[in-house]
Amino acid sequence: MSLSQLDYNPSMNINEMKVLCVFSEINPLSTIGEYIESLSLKINSFTQVKEALLASKDVNYDLVVVEHETPQLDALEFIRAFRHMHRQTPVLVLTDTNDIKTQEKAIKIGAFDIVSKPLSPILFQAKLQNALLLTKAEYVLKDKKVLLQEEIKNATNTYKDSEHELLAVLGKCTQYKEHTNDGHSVKIGQYAKALARFSGLNEKIQDVAFHACQLYDIGKVGIADAILLKEGALDENEREIMKTHSRIGFDMLKYTQNAYLKAGAVISYSHHEKYDGSGYPIGLKGETIPILGRIVALVDVFEALTADKVYKKAWSIEDACQYLIDEKGKHFDPRLVDLFIENFNEMKSIKNQSN
Repeated sequence: MSLSQLDYNPSMNINEMKVLCVFSEINPLSTIGEYIESLSLKINSFTQVKEALLASKDVNYDLVVVEHETPQLDALEFIRAFRHMHRQTPVLVLTDTNDIKTQEKAIKIGAFDIVSKPLSPILFQAKLQNALLLTKAEYVLKDKKVLLQEEIKNATNTYKDSEHELLAVLGKCTQYKEHTNDGHSVKIGQYAKALARFSGLNEKIQDVAFHACQLYDIGKVGIADAILLKEGALDENEREIMKTHSRIGFDMLKYTQNAYLKAGAVISYSHHEKYDGSGYPIGLKGETIPILGRIVALVDVFEALTADKVYKKAWSIEDACQYLIDEKGKHFDPRLVDLFIENFNEMKSIKNQSN
């Protein structure tokens, strides 16, 4: 197997690892090579710093053995440059000097260990093995880190899936309360996500908009059936009671720390507010109405107008869009209406897919 074929493998045996040797001349390798080859290591040797550095760009070596400074080779220069490319690969420095300061300098700039000449075969092999065991341990740690990251990702996805399932179940509470199962809240979520994107909101908020819309009318579970399911028109007192569903929904969800439920609380409370301040429950006006509330206010009406109901036929999409235009600055945020109309074809596509 060639050096270029030796890819990263956390289960790699030491004798499968590759070594870069940098010496002032090839002859020293005749002795040192015997020690290295006794471990069945793959050797690539160079006498020039530039050539060795160039080779290390293309191959991830597991160990470097470099001869200390000679007239032909500056080991410290090599180590500095090598460390810019490979921070973890251990570097053994062969030296025939006992100058402690020089050895300390080599360690400070990135050498793993110093091997003094004349070489002791047993000591040299031991230092080789220690360096390679360090490399192997780092491979194992990297592999474990990758596995841990994957486990965290999977756990996060599972948690997200569970969150979304919970939101869908909670959303169905309103449908069952109203004796409907038309997927109305899902359609609202699809429109809301698209309009959030048109508005320049980030993907996280778009996702929250879609899922939190499952809860926008959840407060209706607190409205008496006699009012909620009444077939005829509501009287004034009943209408006021019906309006309390926005506060009920907010009160149900407001204490949570979950992003979806918190958004659901905001939407529940604010999606009946109107841009001109004539809405309820507290008459918020303009941009004091939360953006998700303004978005849902618009798409809720659009979906209601274009859906068949017991008491009315569905409006055409074109007529519903004209109503949005007529209500710009009154019921709806003018900017959101413009964005909705500008992206009419995509909204129409969502409508057709939803039906």
